[in-house]
Amino acid sequence: MSVPARAYLSIGEVLSKLRGDFSDITISKIRFLEAEGLIEPQRTPSGYRKFTNTDLERLRYVLLAQRDHYLPLRVIKENLDALDRGLQPAQIAGGAAAPRLATVDGELAPASFGEQSDLRLSREELLKSGSISEEQLVELESYGLIAPRGRHYDGDALAVARAVAELAGFGIEPRHLRSFKSAADREIGLIEQVITPLTRQKNPEAKARAEEVQREIASLSVRLHASLVRGGLHRLR
Repeated sequence: MSVPARAYLSIGEVLSKLRGDFSDITISKIRFLEAEGLIEPQRTPSGYRKFTNTDLERLRYVLLAQRDHYLPLRVIKENLDALDRGLQPAQIAGGAAAPRLATVDGELAPASFGEQSDLRLSREELLKSGSISEEQLVELESYGLIAPRGRHYDGDALAVARAVAELAGFGIEPRHLRSFKSAADREIGLIEQVITPLTRQKNPEAKARAEEVQREIASLSVRLHASLVRGGLHRLR
C-alpha cells in the first residue's frame, strides 16, 4: 500500500522532531546512522531522503540506546533486527533474543485465522523458544508439521514446536502426529474449494469476503474438531 505524500518527512523535519530530546543531534549524525544500516530512508527521484514515522522511531530508539544504555552500534543493530523479526531483544549483550508474543494468562495467544504472523525466528531461536531438540525438529519437518518461510520460522511453527514439546511429556512423538497434518490438509482443501470462486474475482469486495469466509470456516472447523474429540472421550468413560 502506498504511503500518502505527507506521511514522509524531510531530513530537516526529522532533525527538528528529534532535537527537543537530543540536543546534539545533527544532519551528519543521521546520515552516519543511515550509512551504518540502522535506518533506510527512501529517496525521491532527485535523490532527497524521505523518512517515515517508522524511520523516526528507529532513530529515536538508536539515540536512546546510545545515550541511556551506552550500547555500541553493533548491539543496537542486533536489537533492531530482533524487533523487526518480532523478537524481544536480549537484556544483556551477547544474550539471546526471545519471542515477543501476545499472551493470555501466561500462555501464547493464538493468532486469528488468516492473519500472517510477523514473528521470524532462526532455526536456533525456534529450538530454544520451542523447547525441542534438533532431532525433533528434523522429524517434524520430515512429516510436514513445521516448515520454514524462506529463511525463518513464523509464530505458527513456534506454536507447533511448543505443543510437540508438551506432548512429548506424555510419550507422544512427532511420528504419532502425522494424522493431525493429514486432517489439517483436508480441512484446508475444503476451505479452498469454498473461497476459490471469490478469490478469482477481481473486485476488492470479493477478496475481503474471501478472507472473512476463510476465517469463519476455519474457526468453525476447529470448534467441530474439538467437539468431536470431546464427545469421543466422553464415550470412553
